[in-house]
Amino acid sequence: MPVLIGLLGVIAVAFFWVTRMRQAAEMTHELANVAGDVMAAARRLGFRRRTNTHPVESIEEPALGIGALAQAFLELGGLPTEEQQDALIKSVQIHTGQSLQDAEETLILGRWLINQCNGPEPAIERLARKLAKLDRVGSFDPLMSVLNDIAHASRTGALSDKQLDALTEIARYFKVQ
Repeated sequence: MPVLIGLLGVIAVAFFWVTRMRQAAEMTHELANVAGDVMAAARRLGFRRRTNTHPVESIEEPALGIGALAQAFLELGGLPTEEQQDALIKSVQIHTGQSLQDAEETLILGRWLINQCNGPEPAIERLARKLAKLDRVGSFDPLMSVLNDIAHASRTGALSDKQLDALTEIARYFKVQ
């Protein structure tokens, strides 16, 4: 009887470790897929990272800046729900004139840019400054339309204090009173 219990214990431990190894391998594949998604989105959107400069400074298309800034603005309000994320994709698609696939890839690349800025708060400042330099007049209206759609899609219907501060920051860079 003790031999049988010991054998069952060894089998249980072996099963546990094999399961953990499979989960680790699966997680590694998922991370590789995420990196591949970012690289594919960057290639499709024509994003080229310049050496010795921050990735945000390499943005040449206002649509990418709008998408990244909108993603950061959404994240300032807390962890976004699936409905908020869908509303963001639809809004970026409509107001930047992109296809659904391009809008999704813009937000994938935008998420990566936010990570390169170390979070949504520093990303707001850097992205707003870059977007204002790119196209002071033409990108402000689509940006504000996307941010308005995000505000309407929020759970409470009200903006957080961080989001209100971000709007002030955006207005400052675009020189809007």
